[in-house]
Amino acid sequence: MLLVRLDPPYATMVNAFEWYGCILLLTGVVGSVSQRTDPLMPPAPEYAHSIRLDGDIILGGLFPVHARGERGAPCGELKKEKGIHRLEAMLFAIDLINKDPDLLPNVTLGARILDTCSRDTYALEQSLTFVQALIERDSTDVRCTSGEQPIFAKPDKIIGVIGAAASSVSIMVANILRLFKIPQISYASTAPELSDNTRYDFFSRVVPPDSYQAQAMLDIVTAMGWNYVSTLASEGNYGESGVEAFVQISRESGGVCIAQSLKIPREPRLGEFDKIVLRLLETPNARAIVMFANEDDIRRVLDAAKRNNQTGHFLWVGSDSWGSKISPVVQQESVAEGAITILPKRASIEAFDRYFKSRSLSNNRRNVWFAEFWEENFGCKLGMHGKRPGSPKKCTGLEKVGRDSTYEQEGKVQFVMDAVYAMAHALHRMHRDLCSGYPGLCPRMSNIDGKELLGYIRNVSFNGSAKTLVVFNENGDAPGRYDIYQYQITNRSAEYRIIGHWTDQLHLNMNAMQWASRDSSVPASVCSLPCQTGERKKVVKGVPCCWHCERCEGYHYQASEFTCQLCPYEQRPDQNRTGCQPIPIIKLEWHSPWAVVPVFIAILGILATTFVVVTFVRYNDTPIVRASGREMSYVLLTGIFLCYVTTFPMIAEPGVAVCSFRRIFLGLGMCFSYAALLTKTNRIHRIFEQGKQSVAAPRFISPASQLVITFSLISVQLMGVFVWFVSDPPHIVVDYGEQRTQDPENARGVLKCDISDLSLICSLGYSILLMVTCTVYAIKTRGVPETFNEAKPIGFTMYTTCIIWLAFIPIFFGTAQSAERMYIQTTTLTVSLSLSASVSLGMLYMPKVYIIILHPEQNVPKRKRSFKAIVTAATVTNKLSQLASERPNGEVKTELCESVDNSTPSTKTTYVSYTNHAI
Repeated sequence: MLLVRLDPPYATMVNAFEWYGCILLLTGVVGSVSQRTDPLMPPAPEYAHSIRLDGDIILGGLFPVHARGERGAPCGELKKEKGIHRLEAMLFAIDLINKDPDLLPNVTLGARILDTCSRDTYALEQSLTFVQALIERDSTDVRCTSGEQPIFAKPDKIIGVIGAAASSVSIMVANILRLFKIPQISYASTAPELSDNTRYDFFSRVVPPDSYQAQAMLDIVTAMGWNYVSTLASEGNYGESGVEAFVQISRESGGVCIAQSLKIPREPRLGEFDKIVLRLLETPNARAIVMFANEDDIRRVLDAAKRNNQTGHFLWVGSDSWGSKISPVVQQESVAEGAITILPKRASIEAFDRYFKSRSLSNNRRNVWFAEFWEENFGCKLGMHGKRPGSPKKCTGLEKVGRDSTYEQEGKVQFVMDAVYAMAHALHRMHRDLCSGYPGLCPRMSNIDGKELLGYIRNVSFNGSAKTLVVFNENGDAPGRYDIYQYQITNRSAEYRIIGHWTDQLHLNMNAMQWASRDSSVPASVCSLPCQTGERKKVVKGVPCCWHCERCEGYHYQASEFTCQLCPYEQRPDQNRTGCQPIPIIKLEWHSPWAVVPVFIAILGILATTFVVVTFVRYNDTPIVRASGREMSYVLLTGIFLCYVTTFPMIAEPGVAVCSFRRIFLGLGMCFSYAALLTKTNRIHRIFEQGKQSVAAPRFISPASQLVITFSLISVQLMGVFVWFVSDPPHIVVDYGEQRTQDPENARGVLKCDISDLSLICSLGYSILLMVTCTVYAIKTRGVPETFNEAKPIGFTMYTTCIIWLAFIPIFFGTAQSAERMYIQTTTLTVSLSLSASVSLGMLYMPKVYIIILHPEQNVPKRKRSFKAIVTAATVTNKLSQLASERPNGEVKTELCESVDNSTPSTKTTYVSYTNHAI
């Protein structure tokens, strides 16, 4: 019966292993190595299952001395490097520690080393040896034949275990060791799940977990600029957990997408590797292949790629199972060229090389498997009980390792020694704290608490056998330290070259890299090429590394990698569409053709108007000037002059002063002109309408009255401008909508005065009203004889002016949506003003100036006539006009002579002015 003292949570779990304990205890399978008298004779097979070294403190050891057995056998062939090299590394480390006066002084380390045979279930059976001392036996029902109490051999108490190698073995063993609180330090297990401190709390390791390796490989992929890769894993814990860690980390980082994730079966069928290569080619852009596979699978994958003519296509990224091994790339050099592999940073321990090469059958009897190694290493047979019965050669015992056989230190030797030293340093610190100078083991360390020892293990910090720092994190993991290799082919040879290293972060020498294409640039493994500047990524749903590039159109710019945003209204995208820049501001320039023509017309008009004014002032008292109504003529000429002058503030660069002048002069020149003309035509109309009814002159026809009426009309315009100034003070604006074209390159902001179309209509509306009213009066007075008044020239002036402004309206407002709006409207407005002024100047004053300058003989005073005579003459003339339209020519002439017999003199009269008669 077995009694196990355990905490309640573990009691049920021990039952699962109880029958293993019974077998071990009852059969006495655990034994020690017997001493042999013949150094050439191997130990008896029934005792060759473990190594036992006496010591004050006993460490357990688990090593894959033999491979997995076949056909039901637990163990297979001997593993020289991964088994014997590593086992001897532990023995060598213990020897060094025991000889070191500064490390565990007066305390001797012993060992109990078992063979796992590379099988997790067999390793579990063997590891029960480590917990025997913690299991109490009830011997009440057991009696010897003599009736005495039985005496049981006291098993060794194992305080810590070094191992195992394979992750699957470590997982199985860790489950039982944690029940008995025995710390465990592995030298080769890298499975990420062993980092789970809640399940494997007594497990530690001096090698970095595959999660670090996966991070390092992801950093390599990212440094290469590869964001679209496939993964390939050998079926099993190592391959699947490694790929799972890589996929998980890549998903969290978000920078790399997995195109395909393929698995190599444990026992692949014929053609399986060709199918894998063809499946990888289904995503040709994913050229980078991240591999967590054993070396045999790696070799067969490379061979399949070569058979399918894919040399140079794939970009291999191999885990530490590939590392710097030659076997996977033998006869596959060309297809493996450029492969990037990773390997935990390690160093060859020269002291161990000297130690191992000095081992012989005579000085290494403690290693129960050394004789088997001797036969295997030298290809000979040791006596009748040798393991190689078919070998014709007999071992002499004088063979020497490294001389009579090839020797290369196994890669994990460094880590085995570091694991042993980590346990020793933890015990040393515990001894220092608990025993405080006591020589040897003090009573407090006679029964070492595994949980307390675990705390010391997790806090060790020392330089290991390769002079690298040995520490553990809170999960018992060692820091990640890897060398990065690339398989390169030169003119002379093919070799692995170190191109960088990874210690928490990647350090890569890009210049040392070499590719099959002999191109210095890194080959691409991306789903989509990077978008150009000014283009956003439209990600394919579910595949964040694949996208379509869309250009930011119109006034949008590239705000981020995935978005386009609209520029502010006053800005447009820059040339690369990566930002916004101010839209150029333009104004009407003096040298523009749109300005040159109006300015030229205005200058000619100003010169002509000045000439007329000067002429009138020079000949101010002549009959023609007086007959034209001097006061009203000067008012009218002022209006004409202002119409020409308005062109200049309309073209000048907008400013507060310029905008103020625009508001004032825009309608003022026309108002002056048409207020004076309206007053004139109204006066003529009233005079002759009054003459039909009475010989008395109408009221308000004197020059003073006319000026009052004219300026009263002008004051309305000035009052409107004043109200405009008060309600909306003049200021400048930049209109970005006027020339906001489809192509932002052509967009311009227009600097102009804040005068809306409605304000313009209101400003010109009053002047146009005066013009229309004046036209109506001109039509009404069209029958007055031209020898008596200016009605007909005024009429022609108004008709022409109306035509000009009727043409102006559709041109001005019809171009409101044009990109050239500012130029067209400004030119149309100024030219219309100048043409209106030119018509008035040409039809009303140029004939008078012509007579004054060129025919002064006609500019003479005539007989003054009364108002009655003027009206009578006009009435007669109207009647003659009516008769001329109703009768033959002869009759009209007869009546004409009779009607004017005494009323009209026969002498020629060129100008008769009604303004000179008494009213």
